[in-house]
Amino acid sequence: MRELKKGVKRPVSLRRLGAGSAAAIGLSAALAATPAAAQSNDDEEVVLDTLRIEDATADVNPNAEPGAPYKARTSGDERLTRPIAELPQTITVLTEEQIEDSGYTDLARILDAQPGVTVATGENGNAFGDRYIIRGQEARSDVFVDGLRDPGMTTRESFALDQIEISKGPNSTFAGRGTAGGAVNLITKQATTDYDFIKASAGLGSDRFVRATLDANVVASDTLAVRANALYGYTEIPDRGPTDRERLGLAISGTYSPTQDFDLTLDYYGLRAEDNADLGDYLEGDASTGDRKPVETPVYAQSEDFQKSDVDVFTGRLNWQISDTMRFTNRMRYGMSDNGYVVTGARGTTTDASDPNGSYDTISFSTHQGWQDVEYFANQANLLIESEMLGGENDLIIGIEYTDQQVLNGVYDVQNTGATNCIVSGRGGVSPSWCGIGPDGQVVNGINSLLGRQIDRADWDQDWRMKTISAYVMDTVDLTTALTLFGGVRFDRFDFDLDLQSAFSGDTSYDYSDDFWNGHLGVTYQLFEDGMIYASASTAADVNCGESDVGTNAGYGGCIVIDGQIGGTKPERSVNLELGTKFNLFEDKFLLTAAVFQITKDDVFETAGSGYEPIGTGNTGKNRVRGVELGLAGNITPQWSMQGGLTVMDAEVLESASNPFTEGMTLSNFADFQAQFQTRYQIDNFALGFAIKHKSKRYAGQPDTAPGYGTRPDGSFYYSQPVPAYTVGDLFAEYRFNRNMDFRLNVNNLTNEDYYLTAYRSGAFVYKGDARQIVGTLNLRY
Repeated sequence: MRELKKGVKRPVSLRRLGAGSAAAIGLSAALAATPAAAQSNDDEEVVLDTLRIEDATADVNPNAEPGAPYKARTSGDERLTRPIAELPQTITVLTEEQIEDSGYTDLARILDAQPGVTVATGENGNAFGDRYIIRGQEARSDVFVDGLRDPGMTTRESFALDQIEISKGPNSTFAGRGTAGGAVNLITKQATTDYDFIKASAGLGSDRFVRATLDANVVASDTLAVRANALYGYTEIPDRGPTDRERLGLAISGTYSPTQDFDLTLDYYGLRAEDNADLGDYLEGDASTGDRKPVETPVYAQSEDFQKSDVDVFTGRLNWQISDTMRFTNRMRYGMSDNGYVVTGARGTTTDASDPNGSYDTISFSTHQGWQDVEYFANQANLLIESEMLGGENDLIIGIEYTDQQVLNGVYDVQNTGATNCIVSGRGGVSPSWCGIGPDGQVVNGINSLLGRQIDRADWDQDWRMKTISAYVMDTVDLTTALTLFGGVRFDRFDFDLDLQSAFSGDTSYDYSDDFWNGHLGVTYQLFEDGMIYASASTAADVNCGESDVGTNAGYGGCIVIDGQIGGTKPERSVNLELGTKFNLFEDKFLLTAAVFQITKDDVFETAGSGYEPIGTGNTGKNRVRGVELGLAGNITPQWSMQGGLTVMDAEVLESASNPFTEGMTLSNFADFQAQFQTRYQIDNFALGFAIKHKSKRYAGQPDTAPGYGTRPDGSFYYSQPVPAYTVGDLFAEYRFNRNMDFRLNVNNLTNEDYYLTAYRSGAFVYKGDARQIVGTLNLRY
C-alpha cells in the first residue's frame, strides 16, 4: 500500500515514526472525517480515499513493513532517508522475526547463511571472535551498532536486535575507513512511550540447549519509558560435547520525551560470552589430485580452553526536531570489551620411529591464544534539512563524527603439565608430545584433559590506537517525480599510534597521520509505481594499520613497516560500480531486487619477505570482484512470508608485485556461488517453514591474496586448502494457542550434514558447522 501517490514521499520526520505513533495519527484522521464522505460548503459530495489501519505487534520494530514480518521498510540508519526499496544499493535486511524463525542466535551463524558473506577462521589474523568477509573483502572491523563502529573482535548476539542490515559494496562515505566490501549494521531495540508490553521466551533442546529471553517495555508516563532485554543461553556444541557455548546478556534503554519535538535516550548493553571452543577437523590428502579433504576428529578441546568476550557499552541518543524542516540528532557512545582465548588445534601426524609403540598415525595438538582489551569513544552528530529543490523533495544531511579507539593486545603464558604419551618429530626435532589417538587406533583416555594446561595472563605486547575526525555531506533530491539523485562526500583525518614491547626485540613505537576522501553517487528512475532501476558508484579506503589485532604482521592485515616507517603507504582504494532494479510488489509487502556489480581494489598492501617482517613493496596489488546478486523479502500473500537471495561472483588477482604468479587466481575465502532461502506459511493458528543455504567451495589463505597453492610437475597450479561446498536445510513449525502464547519447534541441519565454514590458511584446522539440533521454544506476549 503506497503511503502517498507516486513520486511524493513523506518527510523524514514522518517516515521515521514508530507503528504506535503512526496508528495514533491514523486514528485521529479517521475520527476527524466522516465514514463515507465529507460535505463542502456548497454541499458537493467529496469522496474520500479508503483508510486502512494496520495492526502492530507488541514489540514492533519502527523500521518494519506492517503485515510483512520478513521485510523492513526503512533502514535504522537515519542517513538513509528513503525506504530501502528506493535506495540505489544492495542492502540485505534480516528482521527480528526472520532471525527468530531461523533458530540461529549468534551473529556469525546468522551471517554465514547470507549470500555474499563468508566467515573466516579467527587464527587467520584474528582469533578473538567473529570475522566476516563481504563480497571477497575483509570486514572483520566493519561491524556497526546503530551506525557507530563497534571495534574489537567480540562475540555478538541477537537478543537485543530489531534488525541486521548488510550493506553490500564499498561505503566509506557512511562508515569511514574500511568497508571495502560492505558493512554490517546492528539495529538495537529502543524504549518507546507508545505502549507497555512484555515478551518472554524459554527454549529447551538437544545438546543440553537452554535459552531464556525477556523483552519488557514499561511506560512510566507520557514522557518516560524504560525497556529491558535480558538473556541466558547455554548449549553444548551439537555432537561435539563437552565443548559448549554460554551467553549472559542485558540491554537497558530509557527514553525521555518532554515534547513531541525532543527526546533523549540512554542505553546500556552488556554481554558475557564464554565458549569452550572447538576448532573442528583438519585437512589431509593430496590437493594436486583434488583429494585433500577434512578428516573427522574426536572432540579434543581441553577442559581448560576458553574463548570469551565481556562487553559493556553505554550510549546516549538525542533527537531534536528544530522545525518542520530541520532535525538534529546526536549519538554518543563509550564502550569496553575484554576478549581472550586459549584454544587447541589438531592435525594429523605420525609418531617417530623412536616412540615405544613404533610409528603409527595419530593426531597431535597445537595451542592458539591471545587476549585483547578494547576501550573506545565515539560521537556522531547529524543535521537533517528538508526542502524543495527543482520542484521535488530534498533531504540534506550534514554530519561530523569523532572516534577514539584503543586496543591493547597480549598473550597468555600457557604451560602444558600433563604427562606426554608419544614421541613425534617437528620443527624443533624429535621430542615427547601429546597424541590423541593411541597405537590401537582408538581415542586415548582423558583426551579432554590430556595437556593439563596451566594458564596465566602475560603482559601486553601491542598497544594500538586510532583517533579519527570525520565530516560529511549527503544529499537526496527528486529531480522529477520519477528521477532521484543520491550523493555524498566524506573527509576523514586520523592519527595513529602503535607501541610494541617484546622481551626479545625490545620496545618499538610507530605513529603517523593521514587523511582521505570518499564519495558515493547514485541515481534511481521509477519505471512505474512498483518498480525502479538504479545506477551507483561508491568508494572505500582501507588504511595501513587499520586492523587492531595483528600489529606488524603485514601478511595478516597488520601494519606494513618498510625501512622502519609506516607512513609511506597510500590507503587501499576500492570502487564499486553497480546497476540494479527493485520491485516493491503486492502493496509494498514484497521486495524483489537484482543487481550486477564490480568492485576493484587498487593499491593493495603487499609484502616481500615473510609477511611478518616485510622488506619491501607496499601498495602494489590489485584485485577485482564481479557478480550478480538477487534478493527477495516479504509476503506474497498475508499468510506466506519469505526472505532469501543468491550471488554468483568471480574474483581475480589482477596485479601482484610480491608474487606475480598469483595473477589471474581467485581470492582467499571466496565463494563463487551462494544461495539462501527461508519461507514461512501460516494456516490459521499453525505455521510451517523451512530454510536452505548453500555455499560453493572456498579456499583458505591470507586476506586480499590468492589462496594457498602448489604447482604440479607440468607447472600448473592447484589450491591447497579447500573448504568443501555444502548445502544445509532447516525446518521449523509454530502453533499459536492464543494471541498471548505460541510454541515454536526448530530442527536445524535437518539431515545432519557434515559441513565446514572455513579453514585456517595451512589447513591445520577446519571450522565445522553445527550438527543437527532440535529446540522447542515457548513464547509469551502481553
